[in-house]
Amino acid sequence: MNTTNVISVLVGVAVAILLIVRQLRAQPVSANYRLPFILGIIGLVELTGYFHQGRPGTAGIVGLAGSLVLAAVFGGLRAITTRLWVQDGVPWRQGNWITAVLWLVTLAAHFAFDEIVDRRTHNGDLASSSVLLYLAVTYTVQRLILQARTQRIGPGGGRPGPLTIFGQQERKNS
Repeated sequence: MNTTNVISVLVGVAVAILLIVRQLRAQPVSANYRLPFILGIIGLVELTGYFHQGRPGTAGIVGLAGSLVLAAVFGGLRAITTRLWVQDGVPWRQGNWITAVLWLVTLAAHFAFDEIVDRRTHNGDLASSSVLLYLAVTYTVQRLILQARTQRIGPGGGRPGPLTIFGQQERKNS
């Protein structure tokens, strides 16, 4: 792994830590997708550099697609562990310890999955080259699902409707 790839991994881990910390705090639900957009653009630039090095071939592309599907699945799982409620007519969200653990598993799964692909393709560095794109996909899917859940909470002027998660009704504050 060269210096650029080490930096990519460190940046990806730092971004993941930032996302975890932010999601454990109670915050209003936002429709702002600026952060995942920026991560996605930077991730695509890094991945383009990886492709320009003469990599990854069909197996690598299929592996990358599989990795991004995995990112989407983990984003969906984290979204259903996030508590939603309405406070003063504004939808709020807060992740819990399960959300944090799923973030760690999400990141570990990316590197493990891509390590398997790298071994089969003998190209290396797919994980470090795609980590920001992976984070953008997983975070975007999580936010889209949270947005959809938010729409179900307050169809009547901000009054929360019944919403259950794992068999428990979500907290409602007005």
